[in-house]
Amino acid sequence: MSKIGKQNHKYCFKHECEFGLNLRYYLFVLAKPENTLNYLAHLYLAQPTADSHFGNLLGDFGGKRHVEYLPNTVKNGLDNHYLVDKFTDSHRAVKHAKQYFSPERKRFAGVAIDVVFDHFLIVHWQRFSKQPLSDFKYTSYQLLNNRIPVMPPRMQHVVTSMTKNDWFKEYETIDGIGLALDNIAKRIRFTNTFAGAADDIARNYDELEAVFLAFFPELIKHVSEFDLESTPKNDIKRII
Repeated sequence: MSKIGKQNHKYCFKHECEFGLNLRYYLFVLAKPENTLNYLAHLYLAQPTADSHFGNLLGDFGGKRHVEYLPNTVKNGLDNHYLVDKFTDSHRAVKHAKQYFSPERKRFAGVAIDVVFDHFLIVHWQRFSKQPLSDFKYTSYQLLNNRIPVMPPRMQHVVTSMTKNDWFKEYETIDGIGLALDNIAKRIRFTNTFAGAADDIARNYDELEAVFLAFFPELIKHVSEFDLESTPKNDIKRII
């Protein structure tokens, strides 16, 4: 496998090649790049540094395969990413939320929940942050752009598109969520009935919103208690 940035960077990454059976990772590899999952939540729970932002998204791009080349500041962000995913996937309320999706989309429910939770984070942003969302996005995009040269190839492509086109804007509406999820479903290389997840979301919007509002403060507290990243947090003021 080839490496990137070998001459100009103290660490570099192997090209990504194969993907596992985990559906989330499968979707990241096969889905249209203009669709995120819960990137916004991961960035919110990161520290206001380029390495932290890099590490907190790297988990969706084969992070563990690159750990040999990571400085500790990025490794800590990667560990935080996995902490967030593990807590989310094992949380009783999140598991319960899957019941709000049609039987034919149950396998897709975890992905849909990731997306709709980013939507609810946008809707309730002022409840969780004193920093305007527009400022947060601008800062996060700049921090990510600072690490593009040393990202794995696919992550380079995704982050470049994300920061250039402001993907999170699409998540402000149910229509935008539906478009993102339908595009993901269309790109999966096996026959599926995942399209139309936005109908499930619209039909159970209030219930899903209630799950998010109960769950997300617990996630923030969980991340704060583990404190896997001990860098200064003064640049982004959060309400815990």
